[in-house]
Amino acid sequence: MEVCPEGAIEAQELVGFLKQFQHVISDPVENHGVTGVTGRGTEEVKTNDVSGRIKKGWVGFSIDMGRPGMGVYLRDAEKVAMACVGAGFILAPPEESPLAALMPDYRTGKLRDDCLDYRLLSVIIEGRCPEDRTTDVLKALQKVEKEIDTVFSLGLISRVDENGDCKALAYLDDLGLPRPHRGKVNVGLGKPLSLD
Repeated sequence: MEVCPEGAIEAQELVGFLKQFQHVISDPVENHGVTGVTGRGTEEVKTNDVSGRIKKGWVGFSIDMGRPGMGVYLRDAEKVAMACVGAGFILAPPEESPLAALMPDYRTGKLRDDCLDYRLLSVIIEGRCPEDRTTDVLKALQKVEKEIDTVFSLGLISRVDENGDCKALAYLDDLGLPRPHRGKVNVGLGKPLSLD
């Protein structure tokens, strides 16, 4: 208490939807009002064994923009989202992805004009495409990365086949992109809510 006396930090009232959005996306313990998820408002596909977001024959993407340490203007998130949609990408709907709440029509990737100059610590663009469109989406990401002023990391989500093979990795190989150094494997211990 000698270094930081009680009451030294006071929360400010956040006025307006966009200020509240910034807070929820930036605070790992804050609960997102639409998705009901803490920690930037999305589970991504960490629970795919239960939710079944990514079905067989599809590849999911999690494009984490602004991390580590650079931050992201929403105008750059819009560029990436729209480029991916143009390549056959289907964005996650607002009930799954906080960013989609800022899109008048989430199927386009276009954000509200009044939020484009907002800067966040990070934001995640989530969605999926049919396996046969994966290369198109990866090429769109390669192109748009030269047009934005931040960094992003890419997560690919794929169901393995009966032999344990992951087709998503082959698409990286086809484009000469490096394979991931680490990954998350969901072994399917959850009780499925969705069957495929």
